[in-house]
Amino acid sequence: MADFATKQDLIVRFGEEELIQRTDRVNRPRTTVDDTVVSQALSDASAVASGYVSKVYELPFSAVPPALTKAVCDIARFYLWGNSAGKDGEVERNFEIARSWLKDVSRGLVQLDVEGEPPAQPEGGTVRVVAPERRFTRDSLRNM
Repeated sequence: MADFATKQDLIVRFGEEELIQRTDRVNRPRTTVDDTVVSQALSDASAVASGYVSKVYELPFSAVPPALTKAVCDIARFYLWGNSAGKDGEVERNFEIARSWLKDVSRGLVQLDVEGEPPAQPEGGTVRVVAPERRFTRDSLRNM
């Protein structure tokens, strides 16, 4: 499974300084982005997103939709912050929004722009209703 976002996506969205503060667990003062920590957070976030998206879309995508990249970045950021995220803070709020959005994708309420193609619809036949003939009609009840 490929990740839906990259280290560079995180840097563009949240800044390199935040990644340094959240990932460098060796140097004091913190000076570098730890690629291993970033990669793990992105892989975990992509796995969560994949679980939702694969219910509706066939994976892997040839090009990742930007909205999916944003959701994965928000989830990865939450993982990087860990317990430091703080209740009702921006990081946790964005995480919850991303999860809610992914749930909507999996339910088919939100469609991803995947190379301009709509998601595959489940195949099936037509619906056929069989019922007995009506006993009461307008004509039979007219004089009552």
